[in-house]
Order: sequence, then structure tokens, then C-alpha cells
Amino acid sequence: MADDEVLAGRFEEHRGHLRAVAYRMLGSLGEADDAVQETWLRLSRADLTDVRNLGGWLTTVTGRICLDMLRARRTRREEPMDGYGTFLPDPVVGPLDGADPEQEALRADSVGLALLVVLDTLRPAERLAFVLHDMFGVPFDDIAAVLDRSPAATRQLAGRARRRVRDAGPAPQPDPARQREAVEAFLAASRGGDFEALLAVLHPEVVLRVDAGALATGTAASRVLKGRRPVAEQAFLYRSLSPHARLVRVNGGIGTLTVVDGRPLSVVGFTVRDGMVDGMYILSDPERLAGPAEAAGTGAA
Repeated sequence: MADDEVLAGRFEEHRGHLRAVAYRMLGSLGEADDAVQETWLRLSRADLTDVRNLGGWLTTVTGRICLDMLRARRTRREEPMDGYGTFLPDPVVGPLDGADPEQEALRADSVGLALLVVLDTLRPAERLAFVLHDMFGVPFDDIAAVLDRSPAATRQLAGRARRRVRDAGPAPQPDPARQREAVEAFLAASRGGDFEALLAVLHPEVVLRVDAGALATGTAASRVLKGRRPVAEQAFLYRSLSPHARLVRVNGGIGTLTVVDGRPLSVVGFTVRDGMVDGMYILSDPERLAGPAEAAGTGAA
């Protein structure tokens, strides 16, 4: 029993890191928790005699579990995360001010919704190679053993993934102050019913993505909208909700949480480029909102 408690204690030291790995691999907080739990089960049954680096061992085991989950998802031809073929990852939401443990653990090197959307376009093996090597520094030799490929082939997988990420577009504005300024300008224009000001704060190449909840509730009429005017028109239609939106942290960036009469209606993640909003991610699925609302300190359940 004492040995089991020691092993459990050592595992708990790595839980936050493993959850961060799984979240980047899967884009789902629930599935990430499942993967971490499966890692614990495998650890509890494993012979650790020859394991010299427990953290590295746990990381590769979690990666292997996530790889199997991604492959099963593709085999079943599921539409990830919603029923409309548009992938939007679970948001990690926290208070705007003050450190939130979950935010910090899952952010690590700051993984935004935009990057997670791109990661979902990768093949499972590419995603594993990129996440483990580029985000967590796992050696290619270790990743190759998980993939049953040579280190050279694994390096090529990571390279292809890296190019896909790079080709997806310029990196968003990393400065929190600039992010906040753009999002606040967007909210001010929406609350004031100023369509021209709304157009001005949107980047010409802005893209709006929504989940199934936004479609089901009528918050959006299309899964993806591109261009300044279509996005502004969509936002303008629902400007009556903007007074209920409050600023929160969404995956390390500035976002909004809209709560009406104690009920969370949406989480919106923003990306900012050149001082303008160039990406919006609207999540309105009720099953995915209770956790973020509680994490942001709204008291909504």
C-alpha cells in the first residue's frame, strides 16, 4: 500500500504536464482527462525497473494513448467536437486578472484556439511528432518508438506539421495589451451599434468559426465566415447580447464570456493581428460552457 501511495504521489507531480500534452493532442478537455487516467492505469500495472526518467516515460505513454484516440476518431469518421464538421477545441477559460492554475498548466508555451484548429488538420502521426517534439522537447528517438518509425521519418513528420502550422497564416499578436485594446474596441462598436467602427476593428482577412451550439441557437447561420463585412454583419445581428459580455482569459489570450440571467451563452476567443481582430471562435454548446463559466468565476453552473 505504501508503494502504491508513493507511485500515486509521483504521478500527481506530472498530472498537469500530462494533461497539457493530451489537450494539445486532442483539443478536448474531457478526452484529455480520459487519456491521463489511462496513463495512470498503465503506470499502475507497469514494471518500472528499467525506467530511469518517469516524466519522460509518462509523456510518451500519454502520447501513445492520444495517438490511438485520434486514429480511432478518424476511423469512425467522426466530426470532431461538433456534428457539423467544424472543429473547435474546448476553450480553457479563466479570470482576466490573476493566475489561474489550469490556465497556466495547459498554456505552458501558450496554445491558442487558432493553433489547435490547425493541429486538427494534421494526420495523427504528424500531430504527435509536432506536439511532443516542438512543444515539449521529446527526442525524436523516443517519438519514433511510439510511431514504430525511424527517427529520420519521425523528423520528417514533424517538419511537415511545422510547415502546415506556418502556412496557416501569420502568428497572432502576442502582446496582451494590444489584444485587449482590439477586443475592447470590438465590444464598444458592437454595444454602440456602430457598424462602421465594427468594420474598422476587423482585419480584412478575418475569419469567424462557430461550433454546433451557435448554429443550433441561431447565434450564427454558417460554420465559417470570412471577410470583414460578413463577420461584421453577423456580429451586428447579435449586438443586443454584447452588454452581457465580460472579458476573460481564453487559452491565454483575451476573450469574452457572455452570461445572461446566470446562464452562460457563449465563449468567444479572439486573435489579433496588426491591431485588428483577425479571428473569432464562438462556442455556444451548453455542455461545453458550464466548466468555462465556473472557471471564470461567474458562479454559473
